[in-house]
Amino acid sequence: MKNQSSPALEQEFEHEPVPVTHRHSTGSVSAVWFGFPMILTNALFGGMITWHLGFWPALIAILLGNLVLFAYVGALSWLAGNTGMNFALQAKRTFGSKGYILVSGFLSTVVIGWYAFQTGLTGTVINQTFGWNALAVTAFAMVLYTGVTFLGVRALSVLGMIAAPLFVVLGVVALYFIGKDHDFSTITAFQGSASVAGAMSMGTAVTMVVAGFADSGTMTADFTRWSKNGRSAVVAAFSAFPVANVISYLFGVVIVAVGAAVDPLNNGGNFLPMLMGHSAILSTIACLFVFINLGSVCTHCLYNGAVGFSHLFSSKMRLWTLILGAIGGMLALAGVWSYFLEWLSLLGIVVPPFGAVMIVDLIFMAKFSEQRKAQRFRGSAFAAWAIGSLCAVIAHVEFPQFGEAVIGLVTAALSYSLIIKLRGKAPQPMMEKENA
Repeated sequence: MKNQSSPALEQEFEHEPVPVTHRHSTGSVSAVWFGFPMILTNALFGGMITWHLGFWPALIAILLGNLVLFAYVGALSWLAGNTGMNFALQAKRTFGSKGYILVSGFLSTVVIGWYAFQTGLTGTVINQTFGWNALAVTAFAMVLYTGVTFLGVRALSVLGMIAAPLFVVLGVVALYFIGKDHDFSTITAFQGSASVAGAMSMGTAVTMVVAGFADSGTMTADFTRWSKNGRSAVVAAFSAFPVANVISYLFGVVIVAVGAAVDPLNNGGNFLPMLMGHSAILSTIACLFVFINLGSVCTHCLYNGAVGFSHLFSSKMRLWTLILGAIGGMLALAGVWSYFLEWLSLLGIVVPPFGAVMIVDLIFMAKFSEQRKAQRFRGSAFAAWAIGSLCAVIAHVEFPQFGEAVIGLVTAALSYSLIIKLRGKAPQPMMEKENA
């Protein structure tokens, strides 16, 4: 039942599927996902990809990456909408009642790393743009983002409704100022910078797009379990991948291709500098935009982590929001966040194999998984994940040009399918119990 004392603080259903009576509208759930990828970071990445590859190859890489994300996140969302289960409950069915602890704990920790990274980034961006004290801004951001997350998934929906339109409006304003000195008709002819030619392959660019939302995309059920059904959940996922994600990347693509970017190699298509120096009102809006925009990322990541840890410890989401919000905030204040990017990106290529195994197990092999007796630890699922992750890491080191994230997804899915089919001669429930 809902908390009758405050509609804003309704139950979050950390330990059970969301009842149909408590589901939200398609628009509300879509707003949660739509506002998530509409971030300045994506404009930065879009510009970097364009600087390396050129306009048309960059566009192809971005579209391919988003098609992979839609297929991946859409499948997991469909399952969430049909069952009402969050990520931890899904993982428990595939990896076992004890095995899921490793999976859920790992991903919940990774997303808190992203929360710390983006919270620290808030202080840095405001410092570099307005000259304010970075630590003070980071501390304020920590309290603000934790407070919004504490309100629950409805607050994330409202934030998304604000963040996405504001991103588009300010992006268009930036393009307006750019248009005064640059010719947009030349963007399709941009071939990339000769100084970085060959430094990034198409496969690497696709992986960059996929890895950007590999963690929260895998945990999409925490958001899309609120959908009325599977179809509604897929619509919500589609609003993010490809719609919102492509739009946010395109701003960066255009800014770099037209030649207006400031330090495109390191700063990509960041359009915040283009909004400065015009008027006090626009500068004030741009300041608010930083908090709203990066806050959208932080609150989503913190929500993922809080739901995950609340289930692991049989506790409440809001308690873990406060705990993890403080821990991530302290890491951001300590400056540790600046070291997170490389290892978080590396972990991004070993996370999708978890989701690939779950998709095969709970959707394509549903007739087996639904009849299977509950187990503590399913070795077959972990073996398939390990194979997929190993292939992804090898690809990352030896031939990243082929797209290590996609390789990890495909090999994990195929490995699990093969393992289960090879065991298929024995009765499924007994077989899994004896061999898991």
